[in-house]
This record gives sequence, C-alpha cells and structure tokens, in this order.
Amino acid sequence: MKKIGLVGGTGPESTQMYYKELNSRIDRLTGGKAMPDIVIDSVDFRRAWRYVVDERYDLLTDYLSEKTENLRKCGAEVISLTAVTMHVVSDDITAKTGADLVSIPKAVCKEAQSKGYKTVGLLGTIFTMEKDYMKKDFREAGINVAVPCKEDRDLVAKRIYEELELGIVKESTLKEFQEIITKMKHEEGIEAVILGCTELPLLLNSGNCPVPCLDSVEIHINELISQAFEE
Repeated sequence: MKKIGLVGGTGPESTQMYYKELNSRIDRLTGGKAMPDIVIDSVDFRRAWRYVVDERYDLLTDYLSEKTENLRKCGAEVISLTAVTMHVVSDDITAKTGADLVSIPKAVCKEAQSKGYKTVGLLGTIFTMEKDYMKKDFREAGINVAVPCKEDRDLVAKRIYEELELGIVKESTLKEFQEIITKMKHEEGIEAVILGCTELPLLLNSGNCPVPCLDSVEIHINELISQAFEE
C-alpha cells in the first residue's frame, strides 16, 4: 500500500474527516489486517485564506508547494490537498513540484459522469462558486454546472466561513441551504448538487438534501484509497 500525504488544515474539521475515514475504511477493506501510513503537513489556515482573498496565488502556490515537497520528502506517494478552494492553484503546484496531486474536481467529475448527470449544482466558498477551477473538468465532460444567485452565494459562503469551518452545525443553516438547493432544482434543473467545500458534509447529505449529493470528501477519499492500493 502506498503512503498517503495530505496537505491539511484548510480547515481542521475536514482534515480530521480525511484522517479518520482513511484509517477506518482501509482497516475494513483489509479485514482488520492493515491501516494506512499517512503523513499530514498542516497549513496556517488564516495565512492560506488571506492569500486566496487577496488573490496572491503566487504566494499560495509557493506555500502549498512547500507543504507538498515536505510530504514527498516523508515518502508520500499519493498526495492531495484537503480543500476544494486550494485547488485554485493545483495546476501551479504540479508545475512547480512535479507532484501529480489527486484532484478533487477530477474525482467528482468522474463520479458525476458515472451517474449520467447532465446538470449539477455547485455549493462551496465564494471562490469555488465563482472561479473556474471546480467547473472546468465538468464543462470539458459536457456537464453543465449551475451556481446559486449572488445573494444566495454570499449566504452560503458566509455560513461556511463563520460556522462550518469552525465545526458549528445549525438547523437554521440547513434549512437555508435546503431552500437554496430547491430553488436551483426548479430554476436551473439541477439533478444533483456538488458539496464543493470539504466542510459541507457536516451539514448536508443525500438523506436531508432535496437532490442527490456529490460529496466531494466521500468521493475524494474513495479515490485516494483506490490510488493507494494501485501497484
């Protein structure tokens, strides 16, 4: 089994999910015979987020590339960022380090294709919803990606940053998100919704969502496991 390396801390809640799920799932898959070697290099979330907000992608690339190189020096062979937003510089990190990162957008797009979806919604940070890095692979695969209206995008982003990133889950926020997704279903014809922030599964799942969820954490973890077991 290949050693897994995670660039963590963006944010801490999702990093915990990755660590716990990778260990427990591989333990089950091997019938209790093995658990993965995992190395995590955790970033200063406030620093990384400031680079994103200020659009200092050069500094973000340098910072995350340093973390990626640290993981490689520790022997990690399957390496990934643990936040969708940080994928804004994923290609730049690969160009700088040569590391073939396990991409969240690519993994989620592959899952959407396997389900036969033609139109999906996207929720995430304001950058994920408004920038191109989460949509590009879908567009190239012929899948339309719809985002909420500006007012709803601002609300989603606010709840993620002020609540979910801190591990705060509120029933009132769930209702707001359910209403936004229902509106997108009626107005945009979405067949499913991408949980495009790794903290969103704390709030939403296919049991409480108006449409099926493409859980970026779930899908990404499965892809990491698959690649860890590849010869």
